Amino acid sequence: MTRLATFMLALWLAACSDETPKFQLTDLTGATFGRDFQLTDHNGKPRTRADFQGKVVVIFFGYTHCPDVCPTTLGEIAVVANELGKDAERMQVLFITVDPELDTPAVLSKYVPAFNPGFLGLRGDADATARTAKEFKVFYQQQPLPGGGYTVDHSAGTYIYDTAGRLRLFAGYGQGAPKMLHDIRLLMMQQAG
Repeated sequence: MTRLATFMLALWLAACSDETPKFQLTDLTGATFGRDFQLTDHNGKPRTRADFQGKVVVIFFGYTHCPDVCPTTLGEIAVVANELGKDAERMQVLFITVDPELDTPAVLSKYVPAFNPGFLGLRGDADATARTAKEFKVFYQQQPLPGGGYTVDHSAGTYIYDTAGRLRLFAGYGQGAPKMLHDIRLLMMQQAG
């Protein structure tokens, strides 16, 4: 009886201990949005989420003429890629433009890889952009400028998928590279484990 009681106590303690590392970003595990997209990369190749199966996928919506949020976020993700070193090959960063009118493949091919050569810019026509934004619950809207032209108001957050293609995390704007790095490493460890 004593052995059984000891065994049961050990089992209970093991079940109660919380040694599993925790995500620092918002956990979206089980989300039913952000399932897929059909866009074209800045090299002219049609892409869907399935093309990146087996990698941690990081998706950010923005536009190349963005004065602050977009370059800051892509810069933070570039820091993450740099910190990952060789493991960065197990991550794919996708920048999806919400301004396909100005963000042509030529513009995207100069802008996005400037942060990291492995990053891809994705775009679609106006309808494909609207469908993709709706699927990811992303808001975007052109705002006219007084002297002509426009800026684009848009949601500012990063979606992160595990290697099985499941949406797992959301990083709000300004959460920084250290939290993203921590959680991406956890997703990579889960794959290895």
